[in-house]
Amino acid sequence: MTKSDNRPRVAALVGPYLSGKTSLLEEILRQCEAIDRKGSVKDGNMVGDGSPEARARQMSTEMNIVSAPYLGDPWTFIDCPGSIDMLQDAHNALMVADAAVVVCEPGQARALTAAPILKFLDQHQIPHLIFINKMDTAEASVAETLDALQGLSDSPLVLREIPLRDGDDVTGHVDLVSERAFRWQEGKPSELMELPDSIRDRETAARTELLESLADFDDALLEKLLEDVVPQAGEVFEHLTKVLQDGKAVPVFFGSAEHGNGVRRLLKALRHEAPGPETTAQRLGEPVSGEAAARVFKTVHAGHAGKLSFARVWSGDIADGMATPQGRVSGLSKAFGQKTEKAATAGGGEVVALGRMDAVKTGDLVSASGKVKGMAWPPPLTPLFSMAVHAANRGDEVKMSGALAKIMEEDPSISHEHNPDTGEMLLWGQGEMHLLITLDRMKGKFHIDVDSERPQVPYKETIRKPTSQHARHKKQSGGHGEFGDVHLDIRPLARGEGFTFGDTITGGVVPKQYIPAVEAGVREYLVRGPLGFPVVDLSVTLTDGQYHNVDSSDMAFRKAAQQAMREGMPNCQPVLLEPICKVVISMPSEFTSRMQRLVSGRRGQIMGFDAKPGWAGWDEVLVQLPQSEMHDLVIELRSMTMGVGTFEWEFDHLQELMGKEADQVVALRAQAAQ
Repeated sequence: MTKSDNRPRVAALVGPYLSGKTSLLEEILRQCEAIDRKGSVKDGNMVGDGSPEARARQMSTEMNIVSAPYLGDPWTFIDCPGSIDMLQDAHNALMVADAAVVVCEPGQARALTAAPILKFLDQHQIPHLIFINKMDTAEASVAETLDALQGLSDSPLVLREIPLRDGDDVTGHVDLVSERAFRWQEGKPSELMELPDSIRDRETAARTELLESLADFDDALLEKLLEDVVPQAGEVFEHLTKVLQDGKAVPVFFGSAEHGNGVRRLLKALRHEAPGPETTAQRLGEPVSGEAAARVFKTVHAGHAGKLSFARVWSGDIADGMATPQGRVSGLSKAFGQKTEKAATAGGGEVVALGRMDAVKTGDLVSASGKVKGMAWPPPLTPLFSMAVHAANRGDEVKMSGALAKIMEEDPSISHEHNPDTGEMLLWGQGEMHLLITLDRMKGKFHIDVDSERPQVPYKETIRKPTSQHARHKKQSGGHGEFGDVHLDIRPLARGEGFTFGDTITGGVVPKQYIPAVEAGVREYLVRGPLGFPVVDLSVTLTDGQYHNVDSSDMAFRKAAQQAMREGMPNCQPVLLEPICKVVISMPSEFTSRMQRLVSGRRGQIMGFDAKPGWAGWDEVLVQLPQSEMHDLVIELRSMTMGVGTFEWEFDHLQELMGKEADQVVALRAQAAQ
């Protein structure tokens, strides 16, 4: 077996929701002798998932960072949330990890849920292993799971062990490299046993398949196999190490984290085969030598401890008090779940929290000079779901803005914006659960109650026929009065042309200095038309008017223009416009046939579909959907695609809305205005 790399290394535990990553972390820490006994999700006493939001939902809601040695080698394990809503944390952790352990449940159906994370690993060429968890269940099948996972992975999967069974129960495994059999023991190391005769043929076939897979990447090994020369175990381990570190193949292990089965074998594979920090830095294009430099991959606002920027050190030594252009490092600490322990320095490969560096963001490369260059940090995930939010207590509006800024530092896949059409503050995220957790954090961490509701749709309105309208604003109040008289031509424009204003005034019937006031009055009216919505796609021309030498003013002509619009617009056959979005839906091909029902049920139209580029077995469906039907699209899509379907969208055009739907929209608008 290859010698382990004893420099500090990082392994990220990733995989779908409910696959058992946090339970695996507990078992890893037990075998590292970092904890005496394992906690449980039910009891809420695990090292990971210590936040109130995680414990309330009994699920991971943020990454858990734990540093602990294994057999003398320093390791940092990062347990990432499995929910697709919290995928950003997994992406950030993987960008600093030496290797990833993809944890999944057995079975063809459940394997599909690992597709998004496997694709990310392949795209970024991140070395990874697969651990099929929960193999203590009767229906567990390694072969079926392996076949299903291979269909999702660009890299070939290499089975490293086969199961030993007693009836339907998996009771141990056979290592295909050493050809030794092990019987699992609850909470104890596996017991070496004699290889059963009943499994020898299957073991021989599986080992041959393993060697043939490795020979695809090594001509010397291929030559040996062709000559029927059996390679020694040590040589096979060297080949496995190389293909893992080069990202050419993915070893597959199995076991049960809950019962401690197969985890020691997984840890040994990581210890001997995972690349070290220098290899990882070279793969990523990060600095490998020179001055101190560290990549920030997670930001946490930790109450009295202030802002913590978790970073992986790539070169040099980071010291407490070190000055950088981004600020001074005010404290160093290492994480063990929710707990931190102070450190004086951190060297290459280590993961450490940099204290109170307020100017530093997730993805930044912190260095002594600020001139060190590294990789381009990937952009955050595109938001898919929104809520309209406002502080329950109006006096907390300013505090809410500050808290949102900190929330977005902690999770870059969250964003917010002020919608000028509806006047609402919109909070954007990856799904409903994502935003509900965010609101819980606002209340628990920042003590701000936030009310939320479904966002309004930015409907518009336009006109179908032209009209001419005369209006006079006249008011006497004992001194100077108010006088403005205008004749306006109002005409519809083609869709998308917006608003234009002009005049055909001759002879000075309306002095030039008052014409801008007429335009201002028209624009003020267009904010809310006869149906209650902003008016678009029309032109207004000032054709005639009158003025008074003493009583005319900008204000008078502005009011006259508003009156003309108010009286003339209802005669122009106003019509409601709803925004239509262009949506590209991505999902496994087996679910494509269901898209017709989803789209037609939302008043949408399928424009076409094709294979998704670079995603074997996936399709893209191009759709046009009303924005009013977009709000919970991600929820229904994930429900029908086992959580893996997603989409991209953008505004496309405005389209007339008539009939019952339009009447309901207008009625609700009028009711809200009362």
